[in-house]
Amino acid sequence: MGYRITALCAMEILDSRGRPTVDVRVEVDGGVSGHAGVPSGASRGTREAVERRDGDAARYDGEGVHGVVATVEDEIATAVVGPVWDSLHELDAALCALDGTPTKERLGGNAVVGVSMAAARAFARSDGQELYRWLPQVAHPARLPVPHFNVVNGGLHAENRLDFQEFMIAPLGAPTFAEALRAGAEIYQRLKRRLQQLGFSTNLGDEGGFAPALQAPTDVLDLLVGAITAAGYETGPNGVMIALDPAASEFCQPDGSYRVNGTILDSAGLVDYLTVLVDHYPIWSIEDGLAEDDREGWELLTDRLGARIQLVGDDNLVTNPDSISEAIAHRRGTAALIKVNQVGTVTEALEAVRRCHQGEFGAMVSHRSGETTDTFIADLAVAAGCGQIKAGAPARGERVAKYNRLLTIEAQAPELPYGLVPRRRDGTDVS
Repeated sequence: MGYRITALCAMEILDSRGRPTVDVRVEVDGGVSGHAGVPSGASRGTREAVERRDGDAARYDGEGVHGVVATVEDEIATAVVGPVWDSLHELDAALCALDGTPTKERLGGNAVVGVSMAAARAFARSDGQELYRWLPQVAHPARLPVPHFNVVNGGLHAENRLDFQEFMIAPLGAPTFAEALRAGAEIYQRLKRRLQQLGFSTNLGDEGGFAPALQAPTDVLDLLVGAITAAGYETGPNGVMIALDPAASEFCQPDGSYRVNGTILDSAGLVDYLTVLVDHYPIWSIEDGLAEDDREGWELLTDRLGARIQLVGDDNLVTNPDSISEAIAHRRGTAALIKVNQVGTVTEALEAVRRCHQGEFGAMVSHRSGETTDTFIADLAVAAGCGQIKAGAPARGERVAKYNRLLTIEAQAPELPYGLVPRRRDGTDVS
């Protein structure tokens, strides 16, 4: 039948950090519309889709997006309004061709992804379907994901001395998404209480996690284990486990070494350090354990820990299907983070998930540090069937919106399974 876009408009709004971003609305035949609030990251891979900003220091210190709004309503609208699009894939391919650059830098990744996400919503509504049912299943059947709650922030997400950027809790053993959300919220409150007892500030970082004046990762890990047990949960695969995002590119030094907790380590030393943490704490997943260009380090880390825990690539893969295929071929990690705005279109993000599935790689759908109340990634995670999502702490409206959307989906579709994609002992999936 196809989809005819009849109107395309955009406006400048604020993200969760008070920085400008763009909101896009697509209208199709019949008066049905869809919109998208575009997120923005603080910790970015060098090869991800490029955000355009105005550069006018008189407005928002140059961070305004009036130029992006104009591009959406002028050049992009001229190209996409009027024709009948057979599919989202066709529209996204046209957007990529119109931009003509590998990283969407001409039109702006924030312009392209906003149109792609808004169009997906409008097309789904035109077909009378929920987004999670309308999006194509490119890997596993639809599945409710395990939430990974970022409860302590460091690195670029907080003003403290923690080198590691995210400390997350993951209720792997919960029987339903609702119970996983309850576990995350209860542990979060126990952690807050303990930080107050110890005299630490409970101010929040960018993603809703606490940002205490701590420096050693082990101090945070001890607090997390204590909060999990104080809330009445067990640590381990049948209870609650911990996930880390060191974001190692951010503390990698110009000479390729790493500065962690005041100590300088080479790649092998950082791998040794991460191994010790895995030996002593209930850690099941580590994201960006090495810097994006430290290929030998990634291979060493995978050799050392790839059979024991999940190793997620973000800055080194940037949701790029070809980069994911290369990482799989060279055994650099065991999973990929999936961020729609990082690659630039919904279709490319789904292709990234498909490449993960083909290569027996895990996939985790992710938010960004600068978010809106848009819940697109909740539907995407369910449709992709990857079994994992991270959307920040169980606090702050822009984070909770994603988790509440997943609650709604679970209520609408109780037949959907919840949890990680089942894996064989050799690490491959069984679906």
